[in-house]
Amino acid sequence: MRRFSFAILAGMAFLAAPAGADEIYDKCVDNPARASNADWAECGAALLKREDDKLNAAWKKVFPLVEGQTKADLLAEQRLWIAFKEKSCLMFTNGEHGREGAVLGFPSCRAEVIAARTRQIESYGKSFEPM
Repeated sequence: MRRFSFAILAGMAFLAAPAGADEIYDKCVDNPARASNADWAECGAALLKREDDKLNAAWKKVFPLVEGQTKADLLAEQRLWIAFKEKSCLMFTNGEHGREGAVLGFPSCRAEVIAARTRQIESYGKSFEPM
């Protein structure tokens, strides 16, 4: 089993932060006083909560704009997306990337998956808004 070194993983996380990561997350994991895996896991959990909150806000704004078959189709799509989301980014948690992969790679990857869905829902909203 090949493991990434901490230095390589940390460098990847800080040099190429995904679009799903935000300034709060970056400050959290860059904080020298919060340099343990447990600390980084808390940073990641908070990032995922923020992204979930944004997605839920977008959904609550857009879903009421549709009705009939469009509403049924959108709900079915969202349920399928949730199943996808729950399986996304698990490659960071399989042990091959060490604990740092799980606490740094996973939340950054999952946050981008959620952020992408938020952007998609928001774009749907633009087409559903009354003229």
